[in-house]
Amino acid sequence: MAQYRRDLAAYGRAHDAYLAAAGTYWGSIAAKRRQRSAKRASGAPIELDDYVLTQPPVYAGPPKPRDPSKPPEPPQPPPYVPVVADFLAAAAQEYKFAPRLPRSDGEFKRAYVAAAAAAGLTKDQVVRIYSFEATGNGTYDVEAGLEYNKNGRAITTALGYNQLLATNSVEILAENGEHFVAALDATAAQLPDAERTALERKLATVRQMIAFAESVPDDWSRHEALAGTQKGLAIHALNLDLDVGPLLQTQKLLDSVIFARRKGFAATLSAAELEMMNLTGDGNGFDMVTMREDFRGKVPTANFFQQHGYLDNPVAQKNSVVAALIAATNAAMDREMTKPGARELAAAFP
Repeated sequence: MAQYRRDLAAYGRAHDAYLAAAGTYWGSIAAKRRQRSAKRASGAPIELDDYVLTQPPVYAGPPKPRDPSKPPEPPQPPPYVPVVADFLAAAAQEYKFAPRLPRSDGEFKRAYVAAAAAAGLTKDQVVRIYSFEATGNGTYDVEAGLEYNKNGRAITTALGYNQLLATNSVEILAENGEHFVAALDATAAQLPDAERTALERKLATVRQMIAFAESVPDDWSRHEALAGTQKGLAIHALNLDLDVGPLLQTQKLLDSVIFARRKGFAATLSAAELEMMNLTGDGNGFDMVTMREDFRGKVPTANFFQQHGYLDNPVAQKNSVVAALIAATNAAMDREMTKPGARELAAAFP
């Protein structure tokens, strides 16, 4: 016990020092971010010293010792992450709704391309981001963690070609659901009677889902809470629907494009730049992709993350400056675009 107490004290000193250094570092990240935002709002140029140019501190002290007076704790299984079967069950239970599934993944790809092209997304954006997010071979129902083994363990609820989280689905429906309904109402008017009736019945259900998504303020954390409910999981099942799913998947990318335009960015975002906005959030991503080219090799990626997000992202840590992260993203896109799924998606463009 005497050795344990000495080891515990040594661990405590080292870990406390690390926490203090980390707190200072991430505080400076936030302060520099606010400084850049203020300068951008006033039209002042962003300089290199407006970024934190050192890498985040890494704990390098001794591990926390185990108390020898207590039995070892058994390993805890990771928390269960809902999968497609859960989304479908929730939709049936909460809304008596079953998505109209495609007869093939190619059918879903064609519907997605039609929606994406109508929204103004480019073939390069669509195919390269699909390649990056869905491995270049993912089907419309691919979920994070199950890309290569359908019997494995899902790691998040990220679903589909653009890997929407359940929270994304709730938020997008709250913000754009009425637009989706209007577009599909127009489609319904052109359909034969039986098909029109089926689509109108579906839209009545979608309106119920929209009301649920809009039942809280338009805030990510509030939508995240809804997404964890059975009604929220039911909304996520819309990604599997041949009518609504392509609109949801498209809107995820379109929101970032619209954000950039509103900020005065007139150029077409490259797929990698659009992926940076997807990876770090629109605000941080826009901050990154509008950085001067000659800064990208010097500025750590940590400048564009919250602390917990950075620590959970080994890719951003490995590619520790912006230029390296963008290059790694482009390299992954180049590699995955050679796969059959990506080729099939590219061929669906006119």
